[in-house]
Order: sequence, then structure tokens, then C-alpha cells
Amino acid sequence: MTADPARGPVRDRGATRIADRVVSKIAAQAAREGVGTVPDGGSRPHASVVVHRDVVRVAVSLELDYPTDVGRRCGAVRSRVRTRVEELVGMEVHEVTVHVERLHSPLTRQDARRDRVS
Repeated sequence: MTADPARGPVRDRGATRIADRVVSKIAAQAAREGVGTVPDGGSRPHASVVVHRDVVRVAVSLELDYPTDVGRRCGAVRSRVRTRVEELVGMEVHEVTVHVERLHSPLTRQDARRDRVS
């Protein structure tokens, strides 16, 4: 099969559109990989994205154990999300914002277990 020179290369004939929810799921999975373990009683990281053409802004919400190095762990999440979204989706990530929603300490987990009625 020969290429028709009048039509141009195949890559220039159309466009691929990746849904925002797909980018969001990839970012959430990357955040889970970057944060490591989820605290007992905590929820997994989730992400929301804003996509404009080939540029993405990501917001990640997560919960961490206490005590922990919050800055280092958020930096690891930020780096992992940026790398994975750029690798898998091929979009430029301009910003990754990490929101720590809750810190889970061993004391609060023990108090919560004591307050439960069996």
C-alpha cells in the first residue's frame, strides 16, 4: 500500500483527544504510587484536572500518617504525578497542587477504636 502524497502523513490527518477524566485517573494513580502507604482509616488520594489544549493543571488531595515529613512526601507525589502524566498522556503539566486533607496520628486512631461500640 502506497501513501498518497496529496493527503500528507497519517499523523497530520487527525487528532487524538484524551478525556479529562482519563487524565484525572492517571494522576490519581500516580499520586497513590508517590504517597506510598495510605494511613489506617484514611482514603486513597484523588485528583482533579484542568486541561487546556495540551497543558494540564492537577490538584491532588490526600491523607498522610502523622508524624511524617509532609514536604518530602508532597514533593514525591508532585514529581510522580508530573512524570507519569507527561509519559502516558503526552501533555505538559504546568502545575501540580497537593492538598493534605488530614493527618492520621496513632493516638487519634486509638481513640476512635475505643469510642466504637461493639
